[in-house]
Amino acid sequence: MRESTGWKRGVRSNALWGSGSRGESRKNALWGSGGRDGRRFAMAALVALTLVVPLSAAADDGGGKSGKGGKGNGTYISPGLLENADKKPNQKLHVIIQSTAGTSGAVDSVNGLGADIRRRLQSADAVAVDITAGKLSSLAKKSGLTITPDSTVKLSATASTTQLWPYTSGNAYLWGSYTNPAPQAPTIAVVDSGIDAKRADFDGGNRVAAQVNLSSMTPNSPGDGRGHGTFVAGIAAGSAPGFAGAAPNAKIVSLDVMDDTGTARTSDVIAACDWILANKGTYNIRVANFSLHSGARTNFYNDPLDRAVEKLWFNNVFVVAAAGNYGTASGPSGVMYAPGNDPFVMTVGAIDLGTSVYATDDTAAPWSAWGYTEDGFSKPEIGAAGRYMIGAVPTGSTLVAERPDHIVSPGYMELSGTSFAAPVVAGAAAQVLARHPNWTPDQVKGALMLTARSLPSAVRGSLGVGGVNAYRAAMLTSAPNPNLVLRRFVTGDQRFDAASWLATVQASASWADASWADASWADASWSAASWADASWADASWADASWADASWADASWADASWADSAGDGVGSQPAASSAAINSLQP
Repeated sequence: MRESTGWKRGVRSNALWGSGSRGESRKNALWGSGGRDGRRFAMAALVALTLVVPLSAAADDGGGKSGKGGKGNGTYISPGLLENADKKPNQKLHVIIQSTAGTSGAVDSVNGLGADIRRRLQSADAVAVDITAGKLSSLAKKSGLTITPDSTVKLSATASTTQLWPYTSGNAYLWGSYTNPAPQAPTIAVVDSGIDAKRADFDGGNRVAAQVNLSSMTPNSPGDGRGHGTFVAGIAAGSAPGFAGAAPNAKIVSLDVMDDTGTARTSDVIAACDWILANKGTYNIRVANFSLHSGARTNFYNDPLDRAVEKLWFNNVFVVAAAGNYGTASGPSGVMYAPGNDPFVMTVGAIDLGTSVYATDDTAAPWSAWGYTEDGFSKPEIGAAGRYMIGAVPTGSTLVAERPDHIVSPGYMELSGTSFAAPVVAGAAAQVLARHPNWTPDQVKGALMLTARSLPSAVRGSLGVGGVNAYRAAMLTSAPNPNLVLRRFVTGDQRFDAASWLATVQASASWADASWADASWADASWSAASWADASWADASWADASWADASWADASWADASWADSAGDGVGSQPAASSAAINSLQP
């Protein structure tokens, strides 16, 4: 950052060592004038420093390293505030100003700067004020001030929840503690209806890195008029006491693509993918959540939304997609819509956690879609809690208006859907990447599949390889690549070569030439993930007619396709061919 006159940083002579040489300043600043009284003063000064340094570090909002705040004539400004002053000079900030001249000196320091004094803090020789970020440069030129964010105060340094799903998914065991904080998770992009950023769930907006409105539909209220995106983001990364999400220290980028009815155009969702691709480095976006699906059944290699999410995947962004809520209790529905039908991304089905804390009675929610895609890939790959979920919603949202009987407390309601299973896995992926930042999306997918917990009561395949277990996945030291066979068709410019893939499957229905052995499944310990039960033979690759890639000749009788035509319990009708629907039944 550019330094201005009177705003010098890191000048040791001014901060600790006095104005002379190190030896002279040590005598003047800390050690006094010598003798026993001098040593007593020195000890008191050292104790004071020991206490002050952690407190100033705690007040830093994470915008920079400790010790690099603005200093001028002894004035200190928290680095995070300096970044706001430089990037968003017109933003209103909540700050606490301490003064060596006492509370009156702190009050005098903001005279003429248009600041609103909210409270005088006599015990701290300070005032709490609201001030425009650009005015910090004026304060930096004054002497004897310490300026820090008036940040939210938490009862403890760890997340808390009253729900079961954070524990069954393994996420809660990765939250850390006051003495052993969790590593910083990467940013999660939530492509949805926006979020209500100022909620306690997102630390009053401190963890919302960006909010972008890309919706071309109306009406679309500011923030989150629908409420769906806030609910999803809270499950992925909420931090409110009692309602913590899967990765409560992750930052969030909100891409608003939906109107207040929960509908978006496919082009708006693709525009969100473009934005993530262009800005992933700036915001450290490593995970993107799509709790939505297209209204048009297509082959994945022809669908523009599938191509867009693949581009994210190939550029190191882990993509999570909801399976959909058009499943039935009578048999597999298939997973027919983008982006959940894409073989690269991780598609998530919804688990009904049953009535006990054990996995023995966990099953797929009756409306959770599962089965084969148009191209013969089995979906979903994994399951996560998605029924009777409690999450954050704006009180004025259309979801609250439509379902007032689902409100469990002010600002929170109970909902079900694969929409809310997906962010459990998005948060789990962020937790894994916090501990393995160099892993690729393929490796994260492999780790989550390898360590999935067995669900003996679930119909085979309805929840992929089982229920997500973030803790076990994060503890791995290496991970297999479940997309290795498909990776051979990814070109140097990070595009999927559909023509080559089609030529391969047309030439060999059994995929013998695709070398499934190269995926090294045998080298992985798949027993825990119950791969034996997944049985690739059941996919009937050999019986499928790859000649036209339409699966028209495949024997679907066992999949009961004819029985799955109706809307299932809690299902939501598919959107029109021009639209995207959010996924809560």
